[in-house]
Amino acid sequence: MTYSILGNAVVTINTANSDIVGSFGNVSILTRFTGNLLPNTTIYSAQAQLPVGFVISDAFFQGTIAGFSSGGANPTCVATIDKFPFAYDNSAVGVGSLTQARLLLAGQSSAESGYASGGFGGTNSNVVDKFPFATSAGAADAGDLTVARERLTGQSSSLAGYSSGGVGSNVIDKFPFATTFTTASDVGDLTQSRCGLAGQSSTISGYSTGGSVPANVTTIDKFPFAASTNAINVGSLTQARYGQTGQSSGQAGYASGGEVPPNVAFIDKFPFAADSSAISVGCLSRARNFSGGQSSTIAGYNSGGDAPPFIDTIDKFFFSTDINAINIGGLTSSRRFLAGHQD
Repeated sequence: MTYSILGNAVVTINTANSDIVGSFGNVSILTRFTGNLLPNTTIYSAQAQLPVGFVISDAFFQGTIAGFSSGGANPTCVATIDKFPFAYDNSAVGVGSLTQARLLLAGQSSAESGYASGGFGGTNSNVVDKFPFATSAGAADAGDLTVARERLTGQSSSLAGYSSGGVGSNVIDKFPFATTFTTASDVGDLTQSRCGLAGQSSTISGYSTGGSVPANVTTIDKFPFAASTNAINVGSLTQARYGQTGQSSGQAGYASGGEVPPNVAFIDKFPFAADSSAISVGCLSRARNFSGGQSSTIAGYNSGGDAPPFIDTIDKFFFSTDINAINIGGLTSSRRFLAGHQD
């Protein structure tokens, strides 16, 4: 896809191959640049083409560098943070640890850091861990959710992380990326309390799909990032299921795998532009539940999970074509109940 700058843009480059901030009208975009623009370059033109190497995603949520998987169980809780590249198909390497070994946690991603919220590590946790994408370092405790809970899911805007649902909960919590916080804010409710649900993110909204009430449901909930308000039901998955995983392209949300029962391999897709139900667009390489979900600008990833047995498989499916996923590598260990992130 070719992107154009609408109006003037002032681009500040810290160093080569580093983060830049572009101001485009009322939209601020943080991305990653590889090239030879001078610092504080100003680009003039109502429809100037972006310089070679200057890539702006049409949605903030996707990563361009790597996917991350944190926590999970094998079969006991682990604190492992794994990383695998998006540029080529390869297995993951270990790059750090969470502050607590825990499972059934939610993942969020800012431009620079991954967040792992809630989960279960002997007791239900309210901890929100934060770890850097750029270096191999352990996580630090960045704050707390309003409610300690497990089997929740995560969403991310350009400014904040969200944790929604969980066992016995319909709460949507929000925490800022810009500052270290003490406690997240309760900004709304899902349409029903449910657990084992998947999370997706567009540029303006968060989505929570499927899960158990305790009966499995097909619900696709949507809530806005710009306002504190309750979610609304905007559609349905193709099957009521529990323990599926979420991925997001610039145009659509995906829910992959899960348990009906039995475990399924289906990949569902629903549009962000219109409130509509999902369609089935392919299958994972193997049926599984409670895996980790990651999203690059061109593909969705499904990592780990319970087939059974526990698996280390990293599957990849392309957003541009409705086609089955392929196995491209493995995590550092077989595990389920993990969280996914992307840089």
